[in-house]
Amino acid sequence: MPIADRRVALPEGERQYHIGLGPGELAEYILLPGDPHRASKIAALLDDVELERSHREFASVTGTYRGERVSVVATGIGTDNVEIVVAEILAITTRPTFIRVGSSGGLQPEMRLGDLVITTGAVRLETTTNWFVHDGYPAVADYEAVIALIEAAERLGKRYHVGITATTPGFYGAQGRPIPQLPIRYPDLADDMARQRVMNFEMEASALLVLAGLARCRAGAVCTVFAQRTTGDFVTGASKDEAEASCVEAGLESLRILAEMDRRKERAATDRWRPSLGI
Repeated sequence: MPIADRRVALPEGERQYHIGLGPGELAEYILLPGDPHRASKIAALLDDVELERSHREFASVTGTYRGERVSVVATGIGTDNVEIVVAEILAITTRPTFIRVGSSGGLQPEMRLGDLVITTGAVRLETTTNWFVHDGYPAVADYEAVIALIEAAERLGKRYHVGITATTPGFYGAQGRPIPQLPIRYPDLADDMARQRVMNFEMEASALLVLAGLARCRAGAVCTVFAQRTTGDFVTGASKDEAEASCVEAGLESLRILAEMDRRKERAATDRWRPSLGI
């Protein structure tokens, strides 16, 4: 059988090359942590688990959370991994909703360790998205995802901030962290971003927001503050576990809220949620 497009150069079959999943194995509401170890931690919070798989560095779980079928796919670190995960999820789902849950460095002085940051848009300091869109193209979170994350944080009583995130292609030099053995080009990057009211540094959101938007899917991101860049403080021990759990809880609750928003839209025969529909 001739190959439909020789540029694809992937094995035949519906099971995806990197994430190792096939059609029907993922829900349409998907949580995207970075760390693959978080997938098993999230699985413990589900009412039941129908699938748990690990292929390469991509760990996946599908189950039920408070009556909603949800999935978890760990992307690993970086926007290049996000590109792989999103592309392969799109191949085996209909119109998925993505919520990234991760860690970040807080850039504003009012932010505390363990606070949540809900992303409205992202500065594209990475280059992965340049292969898809113009340099000036914005990385914007879906407004429904932002609303659902805010509602989730309020319901759960979490301290949170809402605003612009900066997505970087690295953790050290790419975030202005000095490296004794290596020169860095932008040692004042954190201060520059803070002056522009950027809320946090992280390493995946902009790719998710751009790619999901191009695919006409919803995507949002919520990160917890692991590092306070204005003071140099870094979360450790039990406080780190609590911060991580807080972010995951907000992400799961936001998926449940988005599912309810979808049902209300369906009853109202509309494809856009508005406040009068309630949640």
